[in-house]
Parts: sequence; C-alpha cells; structure tokens
Amino acid sequence: MQLYFTYKIENNYAFLDEEEMQHAVKTLRKKQGDRLHLLDGKGNFYEAEISEIAKREVKLKILSTKPTVLPWNFDLHLAVAPTKNADRLEWMLEKVVEMGINSYTPLLCRHSERKQLRVDRLEKIAMAAAKQSQKSILPKINELIDFEKFVRSCNADQRFIAHCQSDDLEPLRNAFKFSPGTSVLVLIGPEGDFSPEEVALAVSLGFKAVGLGKSRLRTETAGIAACHTLQLFGG
Repeated sequence: MQLYFTYKIENNYAFLDEEEMQHAVKTLRKKQGDRLHLLDGKGNFYEAEISEIAKREVKLKILSTKPTVLPWNFDLHLAVAPTKNADRLEWMLEKVVEMGINSYTPLLCRHSERKQLRVDRLEKIAMAAAKQSQKSILPKINELIDFEKFVRSCNADQRFIAHCQSDDLEPLRNAFKFSPGTSVLVLIGPEGDFSPEEVALAVSLGFKAVGLGKSRLRTETAGIAACHTLQLFGG
C-alpha cells in the first residue's frame, strides 16, 4: 500500500506538501478523484480522495479514518552519537524507525567526530522509513545536544548507558524491566565510546550501565541492537 504523509488536516480535508505532491501527481500521475492512503505521524491512517491540485499542495477530502495502536506499548527513546560517516547514521535511523522508536536524539560527546547534523534530512529519512514500514507514528528527531546537558535534563523511567569499558556489564535484555507505558532511554556513544567521565556522570544521575553482548559493535550496529533488544523483550 502506497502511503503519503499529510502535514495538515483541517475541516475533514487533508493536505500534501509540495514534495509529497510531486511524488503523487508528477511521478505517479494521480489526478482529481483518485484515492490515496495517508498517515499523519500521530497514530492515524486515512483514505482520502483528491479534490484539488494546486501549484504547491494537494487537497484531499477524508473518506475514512483508522486510528491505530502501536505494536509496542512503551516509549522508546534512543540517544546515539552521530557517526563520522553520515551514511551509517542514516542507515541506522532508517532501521530503528522500521523496528519502532518514539524519539531519536543525536549526542555530542567528548570523542565525537561529527559535530554538525542536518536534522531536516534525518526527518525525511525517518518519514520515508515510517511510510515504508507502515508505522502510523513519526518519531521525533531532536537537535544535536551536548552529552552533559542532555543527561542532566532527561527523566525517563528507565535510563541506560551502553558502553565498552567493562566485560561484565549486565546485558540490556536483563536490566530492562518491561511494564506497559514505561518510558525507556538508551545512550549509545561515538566510535571512540563514551569517556570514563561521561559514564560516571550518567551513572551518578541514575543511568544504569549495560552491555549489548560479547562482540564489540560499531555505533550504528549498537543502536540497532539496543532497539531490537527492547522491542523483543518489551512484550
């Protein structure tokens, strides 16, 4: 099923922005009277009929609305230091959106090699992955933030920091205690891992240090492994 993202719903009408319009009208030759399937990124799918094609947007009359329930019933937030190679970060984001996350925050850490990001590009990648995997929720993509500022401000019910500085860390799968509605945050460091000082700060603020298995993982692999673990053991 081909899905389109609607950025606005008003008086039982949905609207496609210029980019979505280009795909629907220019590429797939959709015309007035054709029906499309939409998502709003807030948990709803729609069937709608094109009523008007303007220069920069498409207006559609909503015919039916289908609220959906997420296949996971906890709030999952991944905070991962961006990789030096942007392609790896984008690949990771695509995969964790396919599996299911609620939020992603890029972290600026002591060992970070990438210190700038285009959040608008990451949002487009997340949107494409949500449509491809038919996720009704579009995850929130946050701005790059300093590690210390972030860990001092977050208040998730369960907070974890995964690092490679010890071989006897409790596995994330054991440390995670699932309960419906719980909020979970996992921190993943850059290629050079978190610094000892960053780990100590996080632990002092209530984060639990965890491992993701016996293998030493790349940053992007660790992000996917953490997401999969939480989804697998999260009911």
